[in-house]
Amino acid sequence: MSITVLDTYSAMRRILLAPVADRADLLRSMLEPIRGMYRHHPGEVDLVAVHLQTSGFPIDRDEERCLDALETLAAAGAWQRMRRALDDALAVLLEATPGLEAPDITVLLVLGDPGDEHFMGPCKGLTGFGGISGQIAITFWPFPENVERLEATAVHELHHNLRFSPGGVVWDPMTVTVGEHIVSEGLADAFARQLYGDELGHARIGVPHLGDDEVFAKVLTGLDVTGMQNLTAWVHGDPSAERFGLTPVGLPMGAGYAAGNRLVDAYLAATGRTAAQALHADSSQVVAVALGRG
Repeated sequence: MSITVLDTYSAMRRILLAPVADRADLLRSMLEPIRGMYRHHPGEVDLVAVHLQTSGFPIDRDEERCLDALETLAAAGAWQRMRRALDDALAVLLEATPGLEAPDITVLLVLGDPGDEHFMGPCKGLTGFGGISGQIAITFWPFPENVERLEATAVHELHHNLRFSPGGVVWDPMTVTVGEHIVSEGLADAFARQLYGDELGHARIGVPHLGDDEVFAKVLTGLDVTGMQNLTAWVHGDPSAERFGLTPVGLPMGAGYAAGNRLVDAYLAATGRTAAQALHADSSQVVAVALGRG
């Protein structure tokens, strides 16, 4: 198998310097390699519309700001660093999981929208999507804290990708539970921390609530909630739920990440496994062991 990190630097620069009327078609061409990420969506997907709806960089404003951010990423060696990190992380996962059948993976790194207050604020300039086998997309604004975590961000998404690849854990949008989602976030964070340490490995949105017992207890009450449409409020918190017109449940941003880290850390401590070895760990078993019920 192979991991391909797309050269989005050149493509984004071309888009941002092109006449406004030409940008949508250029953006669509750049996004085409990750069309498979939306293979479960009903009907034809407009890649440009999805990009703009999910905090991707704008194509009708903020050109200079985005071009400056793009050069910041290039100067930081973002694409090369991610490629090395993903190759190294894959080797660790293959060694830890004998018989693992890893798919070919395409990785898309794109700038986020500097005018999107939710993305730049509560999301801290970073979102990732690695749950669809063979496809990883990372939407990124180069705040210094994010640039530091480039490698950790990439391997977090790789852990998701291989956890939910064929032969691994099945993600059924209709029946998936909050418990499955927060355990997967906890495992992905634990894997990033296994490789890069606690300071860089924790997803930033979960850090403020890692030690909050009240938030942890609240998340535990939602573990059995099912359906992908109901996960956002419990995992990402009320700010993201409200952003997408979903019902809030009384949780702060990143609550599920914080709870997932606590559950996974307790599980790994109890079993002596690493996050790499626990790639396909059953989420209900993780919860049971972590809470002393297993």
